[in-house]
Amino acid sequence: MSVKNITNQTIALAGIAQACSLVQQLATTGSADDKAVEASVGSLLKIDADSVVDVYGGLSGIEHGLQQLEKQMTGRSIANPEQARYAASLVYLERQLVNRPEMLKSVHNGIEKAQGQAEHFGLLHENVLASLGDLYHSTISTIPPRIMINGEPEYLSNQNIVNKIRTLLLAGIRSALLWRQCGGARWKFLLFRKKLQDEIKFLLTQL
Repeated sequence: MSVKNITNQTIALAGIAQACSLVQQLATTGSADDKAVEASVGSLLKIDADSVVDVYGGLSGIEHGLQQLEKQMTGRSIANPEQARYAASLVYLERQLVNRPEMLKSVHNGIEKAQGQAEHFGLLHENVLASLGDLYHSTISTIPPRIMINGEPEYLSNQNIVNKIRTLLLAGIRSALLWRQCGGARWKFLLFRKKLQDEIKFLLTQL
C-alpha cells in the first residue's frame, strides 16, 4: 500500500509543526511538554517503522503537533509566524541535506550511534541529547542559511536546552523528509488546504 496519501502527509506535517512549537517553547520558556518532546525525539531514532504514524509512537505522539497545525491553518493569517518560519526553514534544509550524500551518511551514522546510547541511558538522557545536538551542529548547522532561533538569552545559553532544541530541529527535518516521501509538496499544501484542514480535524477526533 502506498504511503502517498493525505493522512500520512498530515501526520508528517504535524511532526514538523510539533518540533517547531517545542523549539519555540524551549527557547522562550526553558521547558516544553515532555510527552511531545519524547515522541519527537523518538521519531528521529525510529528509522524502520511499520507505518508513518508508528514513527511517532501512534497518533497520540503528535497530538500537540496536530493542535498546532490546526491553529496555524485556521483563519486567513498565520497564527504563529515564527513557528511557520522555522517550519519553512526545516523543509528547505531537508532538501539541501538530501542533495549532500556525504552529510546524509554522517547524519545516518550519528543517529545510529544515538540509538545505542538511548537503549543504554534512556531516550531523553542528556548524553543522548548532547550527541544528537552535536550531530545537528556539525552537519545541518553548516548549511546556509542557518535557522535563527529567537528566545531568552538565559535559555539559549544553557547547553542542555540548546542540545534539546538542536535535537528537535533534527527531528523536524526527519518529519520533513517523511512528508516528501509521503508525496508532500508546497504546491499541494497550498492547493489542498481545505482537504488538509478536514484531515487534521478528523485525526484530532481519533485521539
